[in-house]
Formats: sequence, structure tokens, C-alpha cells
Amino acid sequence: QVQLVESGGGSVQAGGSLRLACAASGYTSGHNCMAWFRQGPGKERERVAAIYPSGVIGSYADSVKGRFSISQDNAKNTVYLQMNSLKPDDTAMYYCAQGSGSWCTRARIKYWGQGTQVTVSS
Repeated sequence: QVQLVESGGGSVQAGGSLRLACAASGYTSGHNCMAWFRQGPGKERERVAAIYPSGVIGSYADSVKGRFSISQDNAKNTVYLQMNSLKPDDTAMYYCAQGSGSWCTRARIKYWGQGTQVTVSS
């Protein structure tokens, strides 16, 4: 069993920055894709960013390209999401997720964190 615990959410004004962290514990093999998803009010849960076991970073959601950056620290079993130039539309619950092997589509997610709220005010 894998546990994913997010931190770093909060309230920020538009244009500000936040850094989310996801600490993984339990049986973490390091051979699975990690991703950040988000779900805003009345919206579908969408994948924001993913990083593959090889360290290659997957495509970002169009809405966050150039503003968000995913990274990982294997020694700490932690994945980060650096969010810059935040907009009110970025307001959502952000979830850390572990996929299956190199698959990080929503249908292939095996473990979810509990989520951390990000609120961006105008």
C-alpha cells in the first residue's frame, strides 16, 4: 500500500506562486509514473502534469504550460509542483497520484492523495 500526502496549498493572490509537495510512503518502487491532477468547482478532474519513472516529464495541461513545473526528489520520495503566475482559474483541489508503470492517465491511477486546496483570488 502506498500513501501520498500533499502539502503546500493555500490562498494566494493572482500572480503569486505556490509550491506543492507530495510525500510518498509505503511500498514505493520508483518505477511508477507520478502526476498532479486538479479538480475545480463544477469541473472534471484533469491531469496537470506528470513525471515518468525515467525522469522524463510528460506534457502539461495547456492551461498551465509555461507557469507550472513538476519535479521529483527520489531520495525523499517526494514530487513537487511549482506553480507561478497563478490565476483565479487555477483555484481547485490539487491531488497527487501514482500511476501504473509508465501510465499516468486518470484510468490508470492506482493511488490518490487526499488533496490540498489552492485558492487564487483576483
